Amino acid sequence: MKFEELGFDDSLMDGLSAMNFKEMTPVQEQAIPIIMEGKDIIACAQTGTGKTAAYILPVLDRIVKNPSEKVGVTAIIMAPTRELAQQIDQQLDGFSYFVSASSVAVYGGNDASAWEQQKRAMQLGADFVIATPGRLISHISLDNVDFSTVKYFILDEADRMLDMGFYDDIVQIVKKLPAERQTIMFSATMPSKIKKLAENILKEPAFVNIAVSKPAEGVWQVAYVCYETQKLGLIMSLFKEHKDNKVVVFSSSKSKVKEVTSALRRAGMKVGSMHSDLEQNERDEVMLDFKSGKLNILIATDIISRGIDIDDIEVVVNYDVPHDAEDYIHRIGRTARANREGVGVTFVSEKDQPKFKRIENFIGKDIHKLPLPAELGDAPEYSPKKAGNRPDGHRRKPGNRAGQRRGGDRSDARDKNVGRKAETLGTERTNGAESGNKPQNNRRKRWNKPRRKGNGGGAADVKQPQGE
Repeated sequence: MKFEELGFDDSLMDGLSAMNFKEMTPVQEQAIPIIMEGKDIIACAQTGTGKTAAYILPVLDRIVKNPSEKVGVTAIIMAPTRELAQQIDQQLDGFSYFVSASSVAVYGGNDASAWEQQKRAMQLGADFVIATPGRLISHISLDNVDFSTVKYFILDEADRMLDMGFYDDIVQIVKKLPAERQTIMFSATMPSKIKKLAENILKEPAFVNIAVSKPAEGVWQVAYVCYETQKLGLIMSLFKEHKDNKVVVFSSSKSKVKEVTSALRRAGMKVGSMHSDLEQNERDEVMLDFKSGKLNILIATDIISRGIDIDDIEVVVNYDVPHDAEDYIHRIGRTARANREGVGVTFVSEKDQPKFKRIENFIGKDIHKLPLPAELGDAPEYSPKKAGNRPDGHRRKPGNRAGQRRGGDRSDARDKNVGRKAETLGTERTNGAESGNKPQNNRRKRWNKPRRKGNGGGAADVKQPQGE
């Protein structure tokens, strides 16, 4: 279905044409007509499905055609992180280029002048307020804003917001809104807490489910079974051969992020790091350098696993096995965007083998295991059931987790918690990007050169999606 069939205002269509938006994605095709009718909606759709445009475009069209008679805020878009709020604001700028609509991004991590600018914009009546829950609550607590004119309340990545502990904040914000409003909720997953929130704030909502629970077909997934002590040597070996690839490396611990970054820098590689210890201006500088090509390797915690808006990432490396299958899908989903091909590489240590097997079971396939480089020596056997036993050969008893943390040691678990609480990067790409396809077989050859095979070798498995 084409956008021109929706009956959008001509000025809005001019903006879509300039951005090369033509065909709708499935979530846009299903959600936009419902939102244009003024109904509440809950949509289950992941990053990369075009969900941002699915809620911005119909709301923007309704604001253009039916401007508010009172001065005030018309639409509130809630986002879990400051970076996602920024990116939504940027996309809104693009869509509304030929439209008379104002917006302000409201988030923390900046100076006092930004606070005053946010306050003034909301008091003067911005059409769109794109906000993180914590920052908006701060303005509300100081009586900085009047939300009596709000007609549209939108929650993007609602599951992520609840994971970060924002349930009470969202409920508090909802209490400040008019009862007569349109509420729109987008979530990548639909756990019970999301259903509970939906019951509390939506009225007879329509339901759209475009959830993608499997990695994109364009991602060639491979793994190296290795000892923990071999990981640093492995990544050094890989980047000696592939130092010109645009790569994101994910680790579950910020201490490991720093360690890997230092090692690669000493080797003369163009690498940057992203973790919760960085200030906002430092994060912005790193992302700008990575997008511009000044850096081609980015080492990060899960702070950027959702929604990083860079279409030409060629390889994603999981330095540690992600904590669950959803995290795995979000991580490797940073590559193979805009109908490109990509490679997802995972380092699987002995203790992470059971966790990796659960991921394989979830996606319904055995991921191809590549042999280690010869200089690293033999790899451990890939035997997830055996790895799930204790060193003395006895099975762990259910519930007996003394001295252990699931998916990592104590510092890893602590860092993971910090990372989830941090306001993380999240951006979504725009539709209409040139595909720039490269033959997938060529990528496989580059990442599967002849190597000395250790004990970890396993059997091989051997419409352009519009983004946001």
